[in-house]
Amino acid sequence: MHTIKIDLEKCIGCKKCYQACHVDVIRWDEKSKKPYPKYPEECATCNWCELSCSVKAIQVIPGNPVPFPEPYPKHAYLKSYRKE
Repeated sequence: MHTIKIDLEKCIGCKKCYQACHVDVIRWDEKSKKPYPKYPEECATCNWCELSCSVKAIQVIPGNPVPFPEPYPKHAYLKSYRKE
């Protein structure tokens, strides 16, 4: 599983990491005005959140890679177009 560390003392609450996360792992807490990782196991490890942080308050530590699923089974698709 991936680890996402957020140094809340360094964080300036700019929301850049929250806006950069395209898989909605980084969420925004309206009460504290700070980000938090909701589903770190679903992190795509693109590091956009980390790269977008101007104060270096966020760090993504990759765990085991999560394989992206095939959009469709290739063999089944090709089989359906073969002539018997």
